[in-house]
Amino acid sequence: MRVLVIEDDATLGHALQEFLVGQGYAVDWLQDSEPVLGAVTGQAYDLLLLDLNLPSMSGLDVLRQLRTQGQQVPVLILTARDGVEDRVAGLDAGADDYVTKPFELAELAARVRAFARRRAGQVQPLLEVGPLVFDSVGREVRVSGQRLALSVRELSVLEMLMGRAGRVVTKRQIVNSLSAWDADFSENAVEVYVYRLRKRLEGTGASIQTVRGFGYLLDVDSAA
Repeated sequence: MRVLVIEDDATLGHALQEFLVGQGYAVDWLQDSEPVLGAVTGQAYDLLLLDLNLPSMSGLDVLRQLRTQGQQVPVLILTARDGVEDRVAGLDAGADDYVTKPFELAELAARVRAFARRRAGQVQPLLEVGPLVFDSVGREVRVSGQRLALSVRELSVLEMLMGRAGRVVTKRQIVNSLSAWDADFSENAVEVYVYRLRKRLEGTGASIQTVRGFGYLLDVDSAA
């Protein structure tokens, strides 16, 4: 999942970016409102974390412009304004959720996971595909109760394939979803992670098939 953080406070913005990257997301970060509209137009984001107190334009005005332009990307507001009228104004402007500062990173992570589940059409935090069980809270995949040893990037690729089980996922979709602006992540890198995942999945009853000219498909042995 690709996230855009719009936060002018350098300390908080950097901390949020590092934390969310550690959770397995691709994260870009802007410190002002001016580049936001161009960034969202040029790149498909799955979630925006939007501060309201920005230097050039308020976060509410940014949000209103996004919605006026027809941008449907989910927006989670992060702000120190904790009055009821502020929350109402944010939600009425088109926000999907609202968190007041200071907040616990664990709560923020839970809210981001909730957005990720809604995006994938999930209701429960556990995603089961054949013998594989992905736990979005614990950020792990288990087979027959045993945890698969996966790197953060491997886990993110497998999560994407599991969330779209039965459908082909292209290399470009994986790159767009998992690569931030400053990340060296290419289609060749996708091939490397898929190769490693195939090794991890050997003997589990699940495998990753290559659909030539299109991408990858998570396949499950019916016996599993």
